[in-house]
Order: sequence, then C-alpha cells, then structure tokens
Amino acid sequence: MKRRDFLKKAAVGAVAAGAAPAVLAQSNKKIRWRMATSWPKAFDTIYGGAVTVSERVKAMTGGQFEIIPYAGGELVGGLEVFDAVSQGTVQMGHTASYYYIGKNPSLAFDTAVPFGLNYRQQNAWLYNGGGLEKLRKIFAEHNIVNFPAGNTGVQMGGWFRKEVNTVADLQGLKMRIPGLGGKVMSRLGATVQVLPGAEIYPALERGVIDATEWVGPYDDEKAGFYKVAKYYYHPGWWEPAPTLSIYVNQKAWDSLPKEYQEIVASASAEANLNMMVDYDSKNPVALKSLLDKGTELREYSQEILEAARKEAYALYDELSAEDATFKDIYEGWRAFKAESDPWFSTAETSYASFNFK
Repeated sequence: MKRRDFLKKAAVGAVAAGAAPAVLAQSNKKIRWRMATSWPKAFDTIYGGAVTVSERVKAMTGGQFEIIPYAGGELVGGLEVFDAVSQGTVQMGHTASYYYIGKNPSLAFDTAVPFGLNYRQQNAWLYNGGGLEKLRKIFAEHNIVNFPAGNTGVQMGGWFRKEVNTVADLQGLKMRIPGLGGKVMSRLGATVQVLPGAEIYPALERGVIDATEWVGPYDDEKAGFYKVAKYYYHPGWWEPAPTLSIYVNQKAWDSLPKEYQEIVASASAEANLNMMVDYDSKNPVALKSLLDKGTELREYSQEILEAARKEAYALYDELSAEDATFKDIYEGWRAFKAESDPWFSTAETSYASFNFK
C-alpha cells in the first residue's frame, strides 16, 4: 500500500471513530425515563447507585438517553419499587430484592441471605456461578430485567437500646430487619418489622421499635441512630454482602436499541463497583466518629450467632421443601459456597486474622 493511501485511510478511520458517539446519538431518538428507588437522597452512597447508572447512561449516549432517579416516596413508596416497575408505572427502579420475598422467597438471593456470601463471592456467583441466570427467570415472570448495581459489603449488626447477650434477650424485641434475616430473627423470638429507610429513625426514637439494622457506619451516622440507641452490634450476619439491583420493565427494555441495552448493563456494573469503593473509603472514618460520640461497639455472642445460623439453614430446608424454585437456586448456591469457602478461608481469613488487628 502506498504511504499516501495508507494515511488517507487512517484519516478516514480516525474521523469515523471520533464521530461514533455522534452517529450513535443521531441514530436514536431522545429517550427520557423515570427511575423509582427505595432510598432517601440523604443516603448519598446507596442512592448513589441509581445516580451512577443515570449519569453514565447519559454520558455514554451523548445525552440522548436520560434517566431521572427519584427518592423513595417521591413516585412510589420505598418498598413499592418492584410493583411499579413490573406494572410499567416507571421504566426503571433501584432497590433491594429481599424486600419482596413475599412474592417469591428466592428473591432474597438477589440481595443477600443470612450466613451467605461475601462481596467477591456474591459477584462470582451472580456473574459466573449461574446465579443471575436463574434469578432472571423469576424476574421475567414479573416483567422485569434485573442487573446487579451496587453492594454495601458486610453490614453492621444493628443498633439496640439495650445489650443483647443471649438468645433470651431477643425474646419480644421489636426490630426493623427485612429479608430472610428478619425471618431468622423472628424464629429467635424477636418481633420483626420492615420499614423503608426514611421511617426508621422516627420509629426508633418513639420506641415503636427497640432495635434496627440499616447499613454501616457511614449511612448509620447520617441517620442519627446513635442519638437514640447506644449499642452498635457486629457482624451483620444476615447481610454479608447485599447486592442492590437495577430493575427495568421488560416492555421498556425491549423498546431500547441494542446498544442502549449494552450501555445500561455496563452502567449497572460500574455502579456495582463504585458503591463498594465508596463504602470502603467512608466507613472507617464514620466508625471512628461514632465511637468518639459515645457509641458502644458490641460483638454478637457465640450463642446468638450459632443459634441464628442453625435457624437460617433450617429455614432454607423448609423453604426448599415448599418451593421447587427456591430449592433449585438454593442447591446451586450452596454447592457454589461449599467450593468457594475453603479458598477464602485459606487465603483471606488467615491473612485477615493476622493483619486486621
């Protein structure tokens, strides 16, 4: 090839590559969607998952595809996102699937289950272990396409007005805790409530509840729980790595050009990474601040942890006997965990037990 021809072709290619975003924008009409979330805007990190998806989609489409996120309660209640997306009231949602286990208990696996997987294991199971594929069959029955779009990492074990040292101390305790973790706490004797984020502090302040779990130090300090509950427990055994999810109404999804579908998927994956990064950088500072304000850190006793784990796996066996879908997902999840745990115990736990002191 002559040098002049080569340079000419290279110049044409460069122009075409540079023009790609413009061509993409011109080939698709402008789209504007609404996204309902379960989160108050004040919780900027967890609400930030929705913001990340919205901002990245807009940037990657040259402003042609705009998604407007709304806080819980602005369009629908914080616990009504599933139905809003399923019915097409909104095109998208950002929420935690374990809020909706009343529709199908298997939805808990899309978020987290007690004594389950850590952040890296959860992502490995969802993306490479068949988890997302099986869960999408459930969501498809409700006209929803789901994407992992955020994770808080292992959470704290909640705020309590009084110390809880034994299982007996949980009897009659009124606690806000969702998902299968709430089912386990109920089996241990607690009276469980499920409240959206914006309603937790008033309930704790007025004594409607005696204890609550939320997320971790950064969000919990913002919520002000330390002002009305003194004892801060760990670990959050019911949420070792809760995934937050983007929901897309199936009809709305099908209406998108293929390249826009890929952009939504990529933006969700970015949110899944960014949220964990944010929490890992903000929680250490917030925990120190909470302790400086008089918060008393407590670790759950072995008695409570062992009793909770026993009840958790008894619950899984019962749900498997009642529900074939739950059994199918649980058996695959359990097999994945059985293979994954020894590796993490070998590499991660041994390092952490020596170094994180």
